[in-house]
Amino acid sequence: MEKIWLKRYPEGMPATIDPEHYNSLLELIDECFTNYAQLPAYSNMGKTLTYKEIDNATKAVASYIQNTLKLGKGDKVAVMMPNLLQTPITILGVLRAGCTVVNVNPLYTVRELEHQLNDSEAKAIFILANFASTLEKALPSTPVKHIVMTQIGDLLGGVKKHLVNFVVKKVKKMVPAYNLPSAIPFAQAINADPNSYKKPDVSQTDLAFLQYTGGTTGVSKGAMLTHGNMVANLEQVSGCLDKVLDKGKEVVITALPLYHIFALTANCLTFMKYGGHNILITNPRDMAGFVKDLAKYPFTVITGVNTLFNGLLNTEGFAQLDFSNLKVSLGGGMAVQRPVAEKWQSVTNSRLLEGYGLTECAPLVTICPLDLEGYNGSIGLPAPSTDLKVVLENGEEAPKGEPGELLVKGPQVMAGYYNRPDATADCLQDGWFATGDIATYDDEGFFYIVDRKKDMILVSGFNVFPNEIEEVVASHDGVLEVAAIGVPHEVSGEQVKVFVVRKDQSLSEKDIIAHCRENLTNYKVPKMVEFRDELPKTNVGKILRRALK
Repeated sequence: MEKIWLKRYPEGMPATIDPEHYNSLLELIDECFTNYAQLPAYSNMGKTLTYKEIDNATKAVASYIQNTLKLGKGDKVAVMMPNLLQTPITILGVLRAGCTVVNVNPLYTVRELEHQLNDSEAKAIFILANFASTLEKALPSTPVKHIVMTQIGDLLGGVKKHLVNFVVKKVKKMVPAYNLPSAIPFAQAINADPNSYKKPDVSQTDLAFLQYTGGTTGVSKGAMLTHGNMVANLEQVSGCLDKVLDKGKEVVITALPLYHIFALTANCLTFMKYGGHNILITNPRDMAGFVKDLAKYPFTVITGVNTLFNGLLNTEGFAQLDFSNLKVSLGGGMAVQRPVAEKWQSVTNSRLLEGYGLTECAPLVTICPLDLEGYNGSIGLPAPSTDLKVVLENGEEAPKGEPGELLVKGPQVMAGYYNRPDATADCLQDGWFATGDIATYDDEGFFYIVDRKKDMILVSGFNVFPNEIEEVVASHDGVLEVAAIGVPHEVSGEQVKVFVVRKDQSLSEKDIIAHCRENLTNYKVPKMVEFRDELPKTNVGKILRRALK
């Protein structure tokens, strides 16, 4: 496929990047700590740490891993924490020790945690005490030998540290009882001697992250992201954003958890590269508290998923915030809906642009160019040094405008799934990664996700894409959130059903169906509407159609 998108690249955006700009993430990390030592790096719960303080803390953690836990290159270390100051310190500390980071969703059940620790062959875990009871139950059948445990307030210092830890444990009772006598306090790791740290010999081919897919297509698999994959993707992100970001001057809101690939790359690592100030939001579901946090900082960048942006727009006080510094609002993880994007732009005077990525691609694949006047419904243009093609069922390339499966090739594509050669061979051939997403492209090289293969609804032989239904329903003023699925039907094979969370409690099934009839062909119109107080979501806020099915 001809790279027609290069002609549409904004001025100054490179066609290619140097994937070997850094020999490893460790080189990049060292450079950032040297260049930005005195600047604020991370803030959380009222506490701010500079790059110099993060440098010392991560060296201490790395030293502890190397000298006390006796772990090094090739060893896997799990990190199971929400967005706290301890989280980037631990992630960067594990990397600096030469080990591989295994990011773990803190809300995992015992079964899910057990699977991931076994599958990754993790030898150690850094964990928040709130989730220790889950680990206690999973631990006996896993290879984990070392547990390093922290509490929410551990890095807040002084009286606040003890007060927060007391309230979380005794008042709010957020720490279920557990018995892990071998657990080591996080303080021991962070107080280790940073001078005993020895920088390991790490190259582009070494594993930086085992990043687990959500498991929506069966058992959760570990995508092997090398230092080379991560360096390349950071260079690709820079190629897209260099013209709008200023080194040492950006303030980024990080509400998505750092264990998720989107926030890990787009927030944690990218904004280290730019010397940015990362504002970590521990509990973005507390929307009122989230808005109060936003009011404290002159933020220039915010990333999130559609549900997060929608939630903010429907939270009292958000519209009154100062958005004069906001340069970039970037949505990913799920489709950004037109009604949300348009309302976001009218409220914040900032375009809500969509990017597209996958865990297996570190994650950035495409991004909307920042010279767009507003939402255009696309996932944007391929990132520099990224090849895309759309293929039909027979393996031939799809003509322009015709839907087919999206394939990606580039230096950010993973090395494969950990210990799963068959699963790797199923989706990765000749360097092309089969995404499982159905896409089209236009004359300028903008790509459009029509839907996931597996979510497609088949009504009387017609393909119906849930994203289209959801966008129409979401455009109704009385709708807060919506999800569409296919349900079996003896005549048509499947029918469309929508689950709706109402803004307006007087909204009826008839109202929804009438609205859809005005905007959709008959076979796409939902035949059933179910109202719910909330929709099931992943911890990142992505609506789980699978759970609704």
